Amino acid sequence: MRNIRLLILVLAAVLAIANTASASPFTTTVTNFDAQGHQAIRFDTHGDSVDAHDGEIAFFDGTYYLYGTSYDCGFAWQATSSPFCGFTVYTSPDLVHWTDRGRLFEPSSVWQTRCDGATYGCFRPHVGYNARTRQYVLWVNVYDNQVGFRVLTSPSPTGPFTEAPVPTLAVNNDAPAGGVNNGDHDVFVDTDGTGYLAYTDWRSDGDLVVERLSGDYRTGTGRYTRLGQHRTEAPALFKRGGTYYLTYSDPNCGYCAGTGTSYRTAPNPLGPWSAPTKISPDSCGGQPAFVSAIPTPSGTTYLYASDLWNNGQRNEALANYYWSPLTFTATGAIEPITCQNSFSLTLSTGAPGHQVPPRDVDQADGVSGFRPHCDIGSGVARFQTFVPSRTGELSAVSYTSFQAGNPDAGLEISVHLANDSFQPTGDALSSTVVPAAQIGWSPRNVTVSPAISVVAGQRYGLLVRSATTSGCYGLVYNDSSPYPGGGEAYSDDNGSTFRTEAGRSLKFSTSVSR
Repeated sequence: MRNIRLLILVLAAVLAIANTASASPFTTTVTNFDAQGHQAIRFDTHGDSVDAHDGEIAFFDGTYYLYGTSYDCGFAWQATSSPFCGFTVYTSPDLVHWTDRGRLFEPSSVWQTRCDGATYGCFRPHVGYNARTRQYVLWVNVYDNQVGFRVLTSPSPTGPFTEAPVPTLAVNNDAPAGGVNNGDHDVFVDTDGTGYLAYTDWRSDGDLVVERLSGDYRTGTGRYTRLGQHRTEAPALFKRGGTYYLTYSDPNCGYCAGTGTSYRTAPNPLGPWSAPTKISPDSCGGQPAFVSAIPTPSGTTYLYASDLWNNGQRNEALANYYWSPLTFTATGAIEPITCQNSFSLTLSTGAPGHQVPPRDVDQADGVSGFRPHCDIGSGVARFQTFVPSRTGELSAVSYTSFQAGNPDAGLEISVHLANDSFQPTGDALSSTVVPAAQIGWSPRNVTVSPAISVVAGQRYGLLVRSATTSGCYGLVYNDSSPYPGGGEAYSDDNGSTFRTEAGRSLKFSTSVSR
């Protein structure tokens, strides 16, 4: 009995230390652009790009949750044959290292009918926690019913979420089904537990509406106010002190890479709302998405975000993100947004995160400072060299790629010996063709298993090409030599000759087992 009590005391002490450590303030650094101003891809903890767009960052119980719409399966707005990819969620302890927690619910069957390319789509997942019901409440924007929204609930912030009855709102609840009625929205939970929905009324030329929600946050109450806007969308509602703020896209512009951000203030979510003030002409190259309250030792920081859309291209899975704290004057006005390549923020809770390396990883060039390009196919090939640090079996090779324009052939990844001028020598030591159906639209690791012997200190290379006659396969690259032990070369004659591209590295990793 005494030993059991001692064990309990030891475990309690360990948990106390762990909780204290997780609650200790620490500083994190978030990167938006590289030193040259190029957008930087955000990769998750397993090295795949983060695929969660037009959503939000929420903070629940010491963890940051990134919710968003997925585009990886090939959804393209107003492309009738494209599928609906669903809504995804990632978690992070530090706003930098994001772990993919999967879909909020399975996007099959009826959701394809509601949300695929033959419809206007489904977007903007926003989640609020209801302390009274102990449920996380998810609102999503749809275009298959009158009100323009569907609501789902879950006891967990990562789901799975279960659909609730269709909500009723004061605006456009009896509009024609399937029309462009109500659009972009935000779910806001006030400090007293009252929920509100800020949303776009497309039938009134893009006006913005704030409506109080029911006690369970699953429907409206009919108590609302209009802001009297025109051609606006993407509202984000938050509270600072005793003042409520509403930021929004000004003007509206679907998938535009640079539209303005404006805001209004009010003493109450139902108004009266002030005149508008513009704080950015281009939202740092994107469209405003959300403002999240982040706890810091000095008080709440309000993290502004915009989606850096791929400028209306078919592959919006390549869209990146801009995040940075808002700053305020002494009178509470939001200062004009100054676009930052990166910023540091001291967080009240959380802990430094880390990447999860592949098994037996030997060579890799990291996850920082990469940007996308698509040209593999139609005679274009790429060759990334590497030098193993140990002798053994090359058990796995990962090359980060994506597809665009619906390639009609697979992606070939072969391993060759290479010389010190970064040229392939001799025949392929192994070769694998990965079917197009196995490669997504967002940059992800494409992994093959060569199962060949390699020798430490000998130079090898990954030759990547495709016989496709349509579309292309992508690469993500960094021109700041992130992998000094290797080098990259380019061919536009399907691999007959290669030109070295100094300082460039394509994102890859190799695993060697003994």
